[in-house]
Amino acid sequence: MSLNRRTFLKGTAATAGAAILPNILSAAGDTIKLGSVLDTSGGFDAYGKPMEMALRLAVSEINEAGGLLGKQVEVVAYDTQSDMALYSQYGQQLTREDKVDVVHGGILSASREAIRQTMRKTNTPFFYNVLYEGGVCDRNIFINGVTPAQQAAALVPYAMEKTGKKVYILAADYNYGQITARWIQKFVEENGGEVVGVDFFALDVSDFGSTIAKVQTAAPDLVIAPLVGGAHLSFFRQWAAAGMKDRIGLASTTMGVGNEHKVLTAEEGNGIMVAYNYSQELDTPANNAFKESWSAAYGDSSAIHELAVSHYQGIKTWAAAVALAGSMDRDALINAMESGLSIEGPAGNLSVDPQTHHAVLDVHLMEIENQGMRVIETLPQQQPIDTQSVCDLQANPDDNTQYEIEI
Repeated sequence: MSLNRRTFLKGTAATAGAAILPNILSAAGDTIKLGSVLDTSGGFDAYGKPMEMALRLAVSEINEAGGLLGKQVEVVAYDTQSDMALYSQYGQQLTREDKVDVVHGGILSASREAIRQTMRKTNTPFFYNVLYEGGVCDRNIFINGVTPAQQAAALVPYAMEKTGKKVYILAADYNYGQITARWIQKFVEENGGEVVGVDFFALDVSDFGSTIAKVQTAAPDLVIAPLVGGAHLSFFRQWAAAGMKDRIGLASTTMGVGNEHKVLTAEEGNGIMVAYNYSQELDTPANNAFKESWSAAYGDSSAIHELAVSHYQGIKTWAAAVALAGSMDRDALINAMESGLSIEGPAGNLSVDPQTHHAVLDVHLMEIENQGMRVIETLPQQQPIDTQSVCDLQANPDDNTQYEIEI
């Protein structure tokens, strides 16, 4: 996830701030404690607030169904105010003072790494429910978001088939953008294409005029843009304003993950190709029921986005593992997670890869249409092949590495 998330989704953040589900508290010793540490204020709150809403909804549903192991689930939540230093502080407080049974949280990769070792040292299971660059190998953590290979393996051939073989890559200049750009290049070449340019941009760059001129000169058939954050949202507007949207195909591995597509006008966003685990447009019983529950709790479903659903599914996966284990013992929980556990969530079936502790999940090829995401095709049960190439927790259960995957 990005190193710099702006609050450019003010409408979504405002809706997310209207959470009406209460904290769930019971007598001491009579609850299972779920620790939450998220950016629910500050620069990343457009992502964190809907994730917090998803957590409250999931816990409310678990408790209404009787709780876990005969106990209610109690949420112990901290707002990091988008300050990485507070992640370390609250991570220690959750594990050492609050003595929670599990922690779900973190948005940025930096926030995950700020608390991951604390969770490991205190034997507190940790669920990171966000798309990221791949490569974390740690038996104490479970990761439920899509990785670059899961996205790019689906998106690149689809977009190339629709537009052509010459591809230009525009990416954020940090680990997520750099690693994702390499995966995109790999899949372009494997599908008989050619990358005619790769440019990287600092997260505060908002003027893409010279870049658009450079792309015009290179004359690709397709631009793929792993651009990140509020400043980079400017690219999509400037691309449309320059008249490029109908001349050169455009795809992205980030556009819309936090409802950015709702900020663009239909004229600016229509036709952008994406691939994610979730779309509100999915017409399935599980997703329709989820949206109804969300609307009943919060008034409407406009705040739902990819990260919120990933967080919701992560909590439901944990609950299923607790029920299967019949215990809150850490090793029993991990063994249950590694047993082939799967759930049916709003985004489809999600199962746990025991080799990497990453999610095997459906990836939906979509196009942005009238500020929504129209599903074109669903690719079922995509494996986290990037992390599988470096991580094998079955063979090396003591591994504790964030690998930089070579492509």
